[in-house]
Amino acid sequence: MHGNVQEWCSDWYAGYLGGAVSDPAGPVTGQFRVQRGGHWGAPAGYARSANRAWIQPGAGNPTIGFRLALAPER
Repeated sequence: MHGNVQEWCSDWYAGYLGGAVSDPAGPVTGQFRVQRGGHWGAPAGYARSANRAWIQPGAGNPTIGFRLALAPER
């Protein structure tokens, strides 16, 4: 799904602290939310999941979406 829309994430945006971390969650609160990936109007280099930016909560844009995920019961 890379390149369709940027994914709106639930994490609050903050700079990385450094060092190797697997699946960092970010701070508990903040001013901006993380958005990942690229969208249909962005240059090809942005159409990857490692592309990370920020957006203000409540902001709307036709290039931003979200993805629902269903996890099996444990």
